[in-house]
Amino acid sequence: MAVKFSTIDDAVKDFRKGKMIIIVDDASRENEGDLVCASSKISPAKINFMATHGRGLICVAMTEKALSRLNLNILSRSFNASNPREAAFTLSCDAAKGISTGISAADRAKTVRALVSPSSKPADIVSPGHIFPIQAQKGGTLVRAGHTEAAVDMAKLAGLTPSGVICEIMNDDGTMARLPDLLKFSARHGLRIISLAQIIERRRQTEKLVERVSAAALPTRFGDFTVVSYRSKILQEDFESRTHVALVKGDVSGKKKVLVRVHSQCLTGDVFHSRRCDCGSQLDVAMKKIEKEKLGVLLYMRQEGRG
Repeated sequence: MAVKFSTIDDAVKDFRKGKMIIIVDDASRENEGDLVCASSKISPAKINFMATHGRGLICVAMTEKALSRLNLNILSRSFNASNPREAAFTLSCDAAKGISTGISAADRAKTVRALVSPSSKPADIVSPGHIFPIQAQKGGTLVRAGHTEAAVDMAKLAGLTPSGVICEIMNDDGTMARLPDLLKFSARHGLRIISLAQIIERRRQTEKLVERVSAAALPTRFGDFTVVSYRSKILQEDFESRTHVALVKGDVSGKKKVLVRVHSQCLTGDVFHSRRCDCGSQLDVAMKKIEKEKLGVLLYMRQEGRG
């Protein structure tokens, strides 16, 4: 079935205006859709719409920094950030002042506003309550392709406070709405619908995902190179595992024909010369060829090879 999603540009415009959108994730994950609205634009009417028509749990996607400021910590110590089906819930909460029982649409909207207000302090929130904050992973959808991260990414793309209110969409019979149902829901309520993949694609197209860390001269048995280290700006592993290096020969800027070798790190092959792979010999050949041309780049990627 050919699916006609809204464009990411139109979705961002609506999101910036405070309109709700529908974000659909991948079929291999939950294959579900969420109503998503910018937290800074929330209103009792939007909360009521989510509760009435979405029917799922109403949550607030927030950054780790914002949650830490309010002393809201992830509930499970065993939370696995690499599991796309596992959400980083904190303790539920209500606004400490200005609400009644906390369950009404007006009360929940007030709680959301208290959560995302830059002036809020831990004393402005009480737990447990009727709103469920979830921590988005650093790096957003490029690290974890979930609705939580999608909501925060959309807020950032729209230039708003990095937080979004999300609510799963369920059918009338209580089952989860899948793509055919979500398309009908979108048309019935006049809401734009996009895929999570569109958000990921936009970020990859527009963001600088690596940063240069350092550079130094590197004399080798093949010749003299410049070694330049780069670090991923999104991955959450330790420093070494997210740092890659480039061996550069000559001034490659502006050159149309440059020898390039992309080499995956292979400790056993590159360092110990394992006979189970030819990684080490491939590395040697690449460096020899680049030295012979006096121009080239060898990208040494921190991802283990075959040996």
